[in-house]
Amino acid sequence: MCIASPIRSLLFLIIVLRPISIYSQEVQDERDFDYNKESGKGPENWGKLHKEWSACNNGKMQSPIDLSNNRVDVVHKSKKLLRNYKPCNAIIINRGHDIGVHWEGYAGSIEINGTSYALKQAHWHSPSEHTINNRRYSLELHMVHKSTDPTSKHQIAVIGVLYKIGKPNHFLSKLGRNITSLVKQESEHRHPGVIDPRVIRMSCRRYYNYIGSLTVPPCTEGVIWTISKKVRTVSLDQVKLLRKAVHDHAAKNARPLQPDHKRGIQLISP
Repeated sequence: MCIASPIRSLLFLIIVLRPISIYSQEVQDERDFDYNKESGKGPENWGKLHKEWSACNNGKMQSPIDLSNNRVDVVHKSKKLLRNYKPCNAIIINRGHDIGVHWEGYAGSIEINGTSYALKQAHWHSPSEHTINNRRYSLELHMVHKSTDPTSKHQIAVIGVLYKIGKPNHFLSKLGRNITSLVKQESEHRHPGVIDPRVIRMSCRRYYNYIGSLTVPPCTEGVIWTISKKVRTVSLDQVKLLRKAVHDHAAKNARPLQPDHKRGIQLISP
């Protein structure tokens, strides 16, 4: 079990309050962008708001995309995706444009093509950002990882899990009380203690794989995306809670689909 010291916790709070996360490079202060078409700061204008965000409009490897059967190359592998997560102290953060879980210490890692990527944070988008055969789902979870090798070509790896309305999601059920307190604006951060990422369920044998970008400014490219093929379930009340907790413009915080520019998309299957 990973327990952060008071000094490490203080340093983490300093980090998350900086404009840009050193972990995921996502913009933390969402006052400069939103999801409202009428505001002039919506997704179609992100690349025009700051020069360092130009990839949002001009990039050729942007996310999300549609995972269409006629674009996917099926690759048969007997070896499943290697995940090695562990319980670790975390805080739940309302960044205005999303609700996220940020682990304070080492919460484990995944291994992709021989490179280890440490888990840093997870957050939700509703409705889903990626689609499968043009079908959009009710919710999408992103688990953001950072390479432990500074020389790695790809520094960021994101696991995506899609959800349809059905039985309550077990992971969100454990966080429900803390997320509800964020709705009431008692604070922008909650400290629930140890959160176990192993509770998050996904398919480690059947998943999509492609190279894309972050889905919020600065839309950094070169991100390894792994999207679980199996669609999980989430209750309607859980989706409503996530939408209620964020700022009004982000109640639907899914970036529109981006051109795939004939990128390679693989479906890994046993």
